[in-house]
Amino acid sequence: MLAWAANGQLYTLKCQVALSEDGDGGVTVELLAFQGLIAAHIVAGSVGAVSFWVPVVGRKGGVQHRRWGRVFTVALLVTGSLAVAMSVFSLVDPIGTHPHLAGEYGAPFIRGIFGWMMLHVGILTLNLTWYGWLCVRNRGAIALNRTVLNLGLQYAVIAAALNCAWQGWLIGQPLMMAIAVVGVATGGTNLAFLYARRHKPLDWLKEHIKAIVGAGISVYTAFLAFGSVRVFPALALHPVMWAVPLVVGLAILLHHRRKVDLRMRAPALRAAAGD
Repeated sequence: MLAWAANGQLYTLKCQVALSEDGDGGVTVELLAFQGLIAAHIVAGSVGAVSFWVPVVGRKGGVQHRRWGRVFTVALLVTGSLAVAMSVFSLVDPIGTHPHLAGEYGAPFIRGIFGWMMLHVGILTLNLTWYGWLCVRNRGAIALNRTVLNLGLQYAVIAAALNCAWQGWLIGQPLMMAIAVVGVATGGTNLAFLYARRHKPLDWLKEHIKAIVGAGISVYTAFLAFGSVRVFPALALHPVMWAVPLVVGLAILLHHRRKVDLRMRAPALRAAAGD
């Protein structure tokens, strides 16, 4: 997390150097506002990245699990909202908000990666976090999860994903097209669960795990990928930066879903043993 904060400080320094080299002589109000969003994003993301592990490795359903789960939820909702705000700044003025990249990348690239793709990732983070929170709050009462906000987030992430893929195709960035698959799959599977006619007793728990681990993957992906561009821009698009959080997250997801499956089969196994 210290590296994340250092990246943010280095980004600010590079912005100031870039502006002075361009002869502007100062930092614009727009850039200061954007830097403020980055700082807040780093703080909220760091809290989310740390608090993620307490529910994951701790005792499930206990006081600490619930307490840190709430911390994680709030932190990720703030992080996702700030990511959306940052993406809007980047879409409106890609060079002005990223002057340190102006010499290496053009406006279409910056707008694509830090605008459209970050918009998609931000909405995806909000989607997963809110969906996961509703799943555990309402448990088996699935109908209560069909709120306007929750359903709207499903359609929003699908739309953002499709747009991200289209924008990635326009500028020749396969990564933007690849990550769009995650958004479409998330929105699609969430809607399928919300409108399914039948649910098994602990299906809500599986959905909760899927969503929260997915949100954790998103925050660590932002740390490794978007964070690395502050220091080593070329690494931001390196597959390893995106693959590491995904592989670790999938391992956590499969492990916990297997535990839920065993829990669901336990009564039948006990009944069979009694016979």
